[in-house]
Amino acid sequence: MPTEASTLREQILELTGQFYGSRWPGRSFVAGRDYVPVSGKVFDGEELINLVDASLDFHLTAGRYTAEFESRFSQIMGKKHTLLVNSGSSANLLAVAALTSPLLGERRLRPGDEVITVAAGFPTTVNPLIQHGLIPVFVDVELPTYNINTAQLDEALSPRTRAVMLAHTLGNPFDLASVKAFTDRHGLWLIEDTCDAVGSMYEGRPAGSFGDLATVSFFPAHHMTMGEGGAVLTSGARLKKIVESLRDWGRDCWCQPGTDNTCGKRFDWTKGELPAGYDHKYTYSHIGYNLKATDMQAAIGVSQLEKLEGFHAARRRNFDYLKTALKPAEEWLILPQATPRSDPSWFGFPLTVREDAPLSRNEIVRKLEEARIGTRLLFAGNLLKQPAYSGVAHRMAAPLIQTDRIMNDTFWVGIYPGLTTEMLDYTAEVLLGLLKGKEVRR
Repeated sequence: MPTEASTLREQILELTGQFYGSRWPGRSFVAGRDYVPVSGKVFDGEELINLVDASLDFHLTAGRYTAEFESRFSQIMGKKHTLLVNSGSSANLLAVAALTSPLLGERRLRPGDEVITVAAGFPTTVNPLIQHGLIPVFVDVELPTYNINTAQLDEALSPRTRAVMLAHTLGNPFDLASVKAFTDRHGLWLIEDTCDAVGSMYEGRPAGSFGDLATVSFFPAHHMTMGEGGAVLTSGARLKKIVESLRDWGRDCWCQPGTDNTCGKRFDWTKGELPAGYDHKYTYSHIGYNLKATDMQAAIGVSQLEKLEGFHAARRRNFDYLKTALKPAEEWLILPQATPRSDPSWFGFPLTVREDAPLSRNEIVRKLEEARIGTRLLFAGNLLKQPAYSGVAHRMAAPLIQTDRIMNDTFWVGIYPGLTTEMLDYTAEVLLGLLKGKEVRR
């Protein structure tokens, strides 16, 4: 028999669904008036209902929604373990920190060890390397995939090389076959930054399923969202234990919040120089953080999982539509291409302005924004030219020629599921008009 509380909960959730319909009514797109964003959250009443449902439990840290999300997301991504965290940047931090754990013995990373990566990307792929005293070794990238030039991997190798950490640029998988063969051949760790590439496939497998560790972001701009949020994925039991410890204050205990004595010997451990039987819940095996997410975030994520296949289909459809529409611009713009043997769930649509184009990248971006069409650069361009990285210890395997070209000539526009064909048509119309010297329609 329903209790008063359960009946009230049902009423609250029903009203929440009605509120969504009242608060976010649809409206038609008007070119030149309405902004065409590069990215954004796509949701409906189910996310709002789950969020309110979780809040009514008032279980503010990890709970039932977290357990459900981690289990289901592991299956989607082809990994045994998903560890939910508070952001994709935190996920990258934990992935690198995990490889410095004493529990890895001789394979642990130590200050001064080298990690191969690229400078054309988002800062938080590289920042954790610097923060742990590791030496990033930069390899150039290729156009039109915007991913690592794997021909330079052997040049990047040195006796100090211990790992490779790379992102799948704008959802386009890097050449995983070549990179994985390289890391396997030399006994190196591989971290896949998959923050922009959930749903992308390589040789029929999910991006993020190849490395020792993978990371994901659930920021509103990404393939699915929790608002803030991220995850570390691994199939290694030891790596899972290390990441979990580092995420949860560095503790040795693996009990879930609100749970005691999962191991059955809470007061029977002897660790370090602590007295025998010291409470395992307050025993620390790593110098860690608190980077957990909340169950309310996970509740949103569970709803988003139901839409994920549709999101991927929309991104692929929008990419193909825009690429066809911009085919006439190929004499002025380099259009993106998927990495061979891959099927990207594209995060954005990158474009590189050719040398003989009538307008520069900066001129095009300014005019697109004036026409209410959102643009982004390819993140940091060349990290080494950014003010924060002046004086950072690093090594270059080869001149970063294409990385500099991206810094100077590349931008991207949106293809996320919230964009309609009218928005994509307007984007293509304005861009083609600019390149042909026509006035922008307002």
